[in-house]
Amino acid sequence: MSNSLPLPDALGSLTRLNDWVRWGASRFNQAGLIFGHGSDNALDEAFHLVCHALHLPLELPAPYMDAHLTADECAAVHALLRQRIDTRQPAAYLTGTMWFAGLPFEVNPHVLVPRSPFAELISHHLAPWVTDAPARILDLCTGSGCIGIACALAFEDADVVLADLSDAALEVARRNVIKHDLGDRVRCVEGDLFTALRGEVFDLIVTNPPYVPTAEWQQLGAEYQQEPRMALDAGDDGMDCVARILHDAPAHLSDNGVLFCEVGGSQNEFEARWPDLPVTWAHFERGGDGIFVIDRASLAAYHTLHNEARHVR
Repeated sequence: MSNSLPLPDALGSLTRLNDWVRWGASRFNQAGLIFGHGSDNALDEAFHLVCHALHLPLELPAPYMDAHLTADECAAVHALLRQRIDTRQPAAYLTGTMWFAGLPFEVNPHVLVPRSPFAELISHHLAPWVTDAPARILDLCTGSGCIGIACALAFEDADVVLADLSDAALEVARRNVIKHDLGDRVRCVEGDLFTALRGEVFDLIVTNPPYVPTAEWQQLGAEYQQEPRMALDAGDDGMDCVARILHDAPAHLSDNGVLFCEVGGSQNEFEARWPDLPVTWAHFERGGDGIFVIDRASLAAYHTLHNEARHVR
């Protein structure tokens, strides 16, 4: 006997997989859902959720789109699609998984949904800025750990630290470390930016810190406000955490160390605050923006120059 709830009569004609993808996309658009957590349109997101509900791979051969579903399968698909509409949670929170840099990561509402253009940089081993394989890597504001773990797999001899202020986020990161069998090289550290890392020096620091101005965060759509506010909201101009990272990073970078920092759509705010900081902005073939690169020597020289200028005044 079926344990599924009966579907509303109006949905009785939805029997094939492609019927449910079409229905889901139509309802998503009708409800005004926002996309940007792994897909940018209703059809792709509906297909993703339908496949998840049916335990099918996303690389589904085209003939299977005409497959007829059982009553239980229809009920499961309908429930998941309705959950997406009713809760406005990003699809990745409903499935519990998001792919980043070709790798699967566990996610939940304690961490941002991975979507950083860092993935493209890592696929190129952060070239041309990183020429020698780093021995020690820090992923600051790590969240799910996706950036640091992808770096650990790209640089197979590196020791990696994943640091975050949120213990709940680090619990997710720890499970992702285990998922990718990296417990011998990757450790998680709880603390406010560099506070738990006194005396530690790294050849590479990668960070996707909070960088959204408060007023802008308040205007974000429901899907984005489902993500942890502390991972997004960063003060009046969005640069509060970035300012602290820039101030403290030289003490934690090796002589030839390099800092990669994402500020996303807040690049204008960054440049308004540090108009003469000699950063390089990365360019992306697959879309994305807002990651700057600076080496330790340039960052330290900038601080020295500006400290001396303040003393002269």
